[in-house]
Amino acid sequence: MQPSVELFSLPTGEQVKLEASSVCFCTVHRDEPQHKILVLVNPQDTKTVVAVYIKESWWPTEDVLRTSDPAREGLMKVQSFGERIVLFILNVVIFGRLERNLDDGDMFFLPHSVKEQAKILWRDGSAVGFYTTKRKGSLCGDGTGVCYLLPVFDTVFVRRTYRRQGLGMAMLQDFCETFREDEALGVSWPISPAMYQVCRKFLLAHPEERGRLWEVEPPGAWGQRGSIWLKVQLQQSRPPDCESQ
Repeated sequence: MQPSVELFSLPTGEQVKLEASSVCFCTVHRDEPQHKILVLVNPQDTKTVVAVYIKESWWPTEDVLRTSDPAREGLMKVQSFGERIVLFILNVVIFGRLERNLDDGDMFFLPHSVKEQAKILWRDGSAVGFYTTKRKGSLCGDGTGVCYLLPVFDTVFVRRTYRRQGLGMAMLQDFCETFREDEALGVSWPISPAMYQVCRKFLLAHPEERGRLWEVEPPGAWGQRGSIWLKVQLQQSRPPDCESQ
């Protein structure tokens, strides 16, 4: 008699077998490989994660992103390990495998560092986006003694169904307000086309920030900075035929 194969039922009604070919470990933090999470993938499409194993149970990915806490609304700092898992799901599972459009020039984000400063955007009881920052004085990477010379707006993501609602601008504004005392702030190079449009709209609406925002390569010395506002002005002054090329 063959042992029975356990099945996991998705919210769609589809059932996935809990077997070796559909279960794998993913690293939660790129700098601490011992922290792994067990995920269930769709056997027909192994890039699609359908559930994660948390607290001795399998949870559909969308359920992991939900909260019953009404106080969780807007941008909230990531502090608990549970919030780190939510950040991982948004970054690696939702963005990295489900909602990333390769034709759109979207960046690919690695799993975040365990020390990464991050905020999750909560809307209507669900986590719908995030942004991360490199703090001034934090190391630029493993194996280097070089530190960031200014706070940097590093990675940002908003779920497809919540785009074009000004949420990217709201996150950039929150970043600027968080580091109000700093004379210069960075946005990680290279800025994607979508992020450039967010910066453009933000600086048009907030002229007081035009002298503070720079596109930077680490660690952000003066020779590694470019004025985002100058870039916007140069783009606007181009002839129409240049824009379409």
